[in-house]
Amino acid sequence: MYIPAGTGERRPDVLCAAIQEINFAALVTPHSEGIEINHLPWLVRNEGGTVILEAHVARANPHWRMNGFASTAVFQGPHAYVSPSFYPSKAEDGRVVPTWAYITVHAHGVLEAVEDPKWIAEHLEALTQHHEGGRPKPWQMNEAPVAYLSALKRGIVGLRLTVHKLEGKWKVNQDKSDVDKRGTIDGLSRESEAGSHIAGALAGYLD
Repeated sequence: MYIPAGTGERRPDVLCAAIQEINFAALVTPHSEGIEINHLPWLVRNEGGTVILEAHVARANPHWRMNGFASTAVFQGPHAYVSPSFYPSKAEDGRVVPTWAYITVHAHGVLEAVEDPKWIAEHLEALTQHHEGGRPKPWQMNEAPVAYLSALKRGIVGLRLTVHKLEGKWKVNQDKSDVDKRGTIDGLSRESEAGSHIAGALAGYLD
């Protein structure tokens, strides 16, 4: 990934927190016949300093058969169009143009297929808790019939991505003057929820 100076993020704790918040990524695996790409929800774990990503696919999905292949999970965070009208400097000389602000994390590693029923059961339980835990009445897996769940579990295969390189890019207009940063924050905050997330990130770059 091209990462201009000032936009890179390499702190593992920050990147893992972003992965956990974004939660959804494109898994990209090049192979001899092309490139396999699937979009999946993920869990992130830190095992003794090694970042591990976990997901699952349908058994009919050929991606799990690429066991041992180098792969990349691309987590696309909040992103938003930035209008030149946000910049107070526009009134001075008009030398401003639109841009796109975004946050993204790439996790590079080796893919491993997991067919162990115990691992799959624990993975599904953890994934469910991650998404249901904050609800007023969280759904639990034991609410579904045992036979029904057992059949579904047999139809999936787990995936583990052992990460050897984790890189992030926060392109949120941090290269602008403080006046234009504040204009960007104000403009994005009024545009959309994603814009508000970008605005919050940009606020951390104010002097």
